Amino acid sequence: MNALSPGVLESILAAMEAVECDPEIKTAVLTGAGSTFIAGADIKEFGKITAGQKPRGEGLHPLLSRIEDCRKPIVMAIHGNAFGGGLELAMAGHYRIATPDARLGQPEVKLGLIPGAGGTQRLPRLVGVARAVEMCALGDPIGAQKALECGLIDRLVEGDLLPGAVAFARDVAAKPFTRTRDRNEKLGTAQENEAIFDAARQTSKKKQRGLSAPLAAIDAVKTATTLPFDDGCKFERKLFMDCLFSDQFKALIHVFFGEREVGKIPNIPKDTITVPVTKAAVVGAGTMGSGIAMVLANAGIPVLLKETDPPALDRGWDTIQKNYAASVQRGRFSQDFVDQRLRLITPTLTYHGFSDADLVIEAVFEGMSIKKKVFGELDTICKSTAILASNTSSLNIDEIAQATSRPQSLIGTHFFSPANVMRLLEIVRGKLTSKDVIATCMQLSKKLGKVGVLVGNCRGFVGNRMFHPYRREAQFMVEEGAPVEVVDQALYDFGMAMGPLATGDLAGLDVGWRIRKEYRHLEKPGVRQPIAEDQLCEMGRYGQKTQAGWYRYDETRRALPDPQVGALVRKWAVESGIEQRQISTDEIVDRCILALVNEGARILEEGIALRAVDIDIIYINGYGFPAYRGGPMWYADALGLDKVYGRILQFQEQHGELWQPAPLLTQLAKEKRKFADFAQGQPVTA
Repeated sequence: MNALSPGVLESILAAMEAVECDPEIKTAVLTGAGSTFIAGADIKEFGKITAGQKPRGEGLHPLLSRIEDCRKPIVMAIHGNAFGGGLELAMAGHYRIATPDARLGQPEVKLGLIPGAGGTQRLPRLVGVARAVEMCALGDPIGAQKALECGLIDRLVEGDLLPGAVAFARDVAAKPFTRTRDRNEKLGTAQENEAIFDAARQTSKKKQRGLSAPLAAIDAVKTATTLPFDDGCKFERKLFMDCLFSDQFKALIHVFFGEREVGKIPNIPKDTITVPVTKAAVVGAGTMGSGIAMVLANAGIPVLLKETDPPALDRGWDTIQKNYAASVQRGRFSQDFVDQRLRLITPTLTYHGFSDADLVIEAVFEGMSIKKKVFGELDTICKSTAILASNTSSLNIDEIAQATSRPQSLIGTHFFSPANVMRLLEIVRGKLTSKDVIATCMQLSKKLGKVGVLVGNCRGFVGNRMFHPYRREAQFMVEEGAPVEVVDQALYDFGMAMGPLATGDLAGLDVGWRIRKEYRHLEKPGVRQPIAEDQLCEMGRYGQKTQAGWYRYDETRRALPDPQVGALVRKWAVESGIEQRQISTDEIVDRCILALVNEGARILEEGIALRAVDIDIIYINGYGFPAYRGGPMWYADALGLDKVYGRILQFQEQHGELWQPAPLLTQLAKEKRKFADFAQGQPVTA
């Protein structure tokens, strides 16, 4: 990574002093060893500052000023990544050259920060205001060719970087140069810039809803156009410190490290032998199966895609082609890339070729009997070393495994829809799933571009098990008198990607209806259950797919409030003896989010999730929970578990046993501890 860790800055500064003082040296090249230039600052150092373990100090500024003020030209030779503080260091040089595959960016906003070492002041002087605003506010890197075109680098170097950099340095050794801080020709006029800043703020509010750092980054870049360089840097530092000590930064850092933590499985050693996955197969070419086939092909893995009849297979193949065409149109993939991936997918109506597959993923209808039938067939066809995986979203993995003679080879791989887009992959271990199968799937998730999280086997696993009480409370409140759109808006304003009722319409209300019917025999008699959604399904209102669910949908699938639904729900509620009343936004948010938290506490206590952060990562990557709130368990910790516990007790008094606090929550609240403190194996006494 070549992060700017303690000691690195001091060493670079010492080298700069040597360059300046040695009359034999006319110019110098600064480059990174290994595979990258500088990927940024050492993020752990920020945590030490916010924890009071380390003073902020002046950071990179003294070093950057020393480089920029050097009387001899300093050439920055960039390969790999020049991100964050790495790019800020590079911009202090007098020249920048790069390999064609280099990437440059200021991604700090993705962690709730802004550039803090002059990045918002030097970047617009090199690339112009519009490009600087885009790079600092959105945080997306640019490639070397684009960096050359906009003036961020001065030359591309084909072949070996260092010899090319030295040759370039010799060419410029005797030529006059201008410090980046003194370059003002690209800063534009006040009128031009105001339009840029206004447009950027509007874009940020839409694309980065709820995040404060992008707006701070825009304000910081603006000062580059209105204040002298040193004053602009002072303003940037103030905004940086505001962001550094914000709740959003703490939450986003938690997520950043959490996505790395979930890959560590306590009882599976790093040296566990994994199964090479060079060929794969998918059973079922519906929405999920087609998407999973695309995921495998995108990773370069040849895949068979099986269906039982030609029309179903044709529909699946058509879906794949349409999805790829849309990706080309959006510029996500090139046509050449798509053509290569399509050649890796082989549609089939038989199991021919399945005997060669290293991994077979079942993605058929969500019903136990059909899944058992499929795995019984696979057991006789697939080679002994093949991994057999089910894409079930809620069914019992151990029961499915009984249909085979090798339960140790069976595992759950719960992709999220659309599978070719969503990052989350719940990897479900059964009682007998072997360590090598688990290790293989965890490793494979990275190759597939997914965030793989290992979970235990229970109804709904982690994500859907928690999602049930979340949506249950949303439905209850509609039945108690809250309008559908008011409930959804409250959760959307909280930061969720969609409201819970609109989410049901998107997924298909019939999916949950089918699962509820499958498990109805397990429901406790006398405990309140939602009534309205099943009634809507009885009417054929399945959501977007039927243009009617909780909402009506026009031809563009735009949701429109449906007065008929409100009237029907009130009628059904009155018939069931449910009292109607006004419900506040605060109650809507608390009942939905704390229902998530309470169920998450049970899941953590039972060991279905290894750590609280695993739950957070699942909800951020699979269910649209706002990353800047850190996930449901982090959010509860930040509120204070004593307050969460107290609020849940209020709901228990008002709404009954569904709100009984989880024993783990009760214990941690009384002990003034956090979910983050809890480790598996600790006794739960509450």
